[in-house]
Amino acid sequence: MLNCAIIMGRLVADPELRTTTGGISVTSFCVAVDRNYVKPGEDRQADFINVVAWRQTADFVTRYFRKGSMIAVQGSIQTRSYEDKSGIKRTAVEIVADNVSFCGSKASDSAQGTRFEAPVQNTPSYQSADTSSFDTVSSDDDFGFGSAADDDDGLPF
Repeated sequence: MLNCAIIMGRLVADPELRTTTGGISVTSFCVAVDRNYVKPGEDRQADFINVVAWRQTADFVTRYFRKGSMIAVQGSIQTRSYEDKSGIKRTAVEIVADNVSFCGSKASDSAQGTRFEAPVQNTPSYQSADTSSFDTVSSDDDFGFGSAADDDDGLPF
C-alpha cells in the first residue's frame, strides 16, 4: 500500500511550537496551495491543507518559517475522528510531515517579512560519513573497458 503526499504552498499563519506531556515537540499549520486550473474570468482558487509536524521537523518549521513563507512538505495523509465541544462527531484530514524544505529564494521570502538565520538541512544525508571502506578511483582507471587508444578505429567499444 502507498500513502504519500507532497505539497508546495505558502503558510497561512505563523506556526506555533507546542510540547506534549511527554516532552515531544509538535506543531500544526495550514498551507495554501494554488489550484492549477483557473476558470476564465475568475481568480485562481486555493486549497487549504492542514499539516502536523513532530519532533525535529516541528522545531525546524517553527524556527525558520513564518506566515507567507513558501514551503514544501512531504509526508503521509492521516485521518482521525473526534467529538467537538457540541458533541458532534467530526473527521480531520491532515498531512503528517516527514520532510519539510525551503522553496523559492531567500530574497523573495525576506521581501515578505520572513527572516532566515542559518538554514539547516532537514533531509537525511545519503552520503556516509565513514568513506574509508570505499575504494578510490583514479582518473586513469578504465573500469575494465580498455583504452580507446588501443583500438584501431579509436572507439572504446
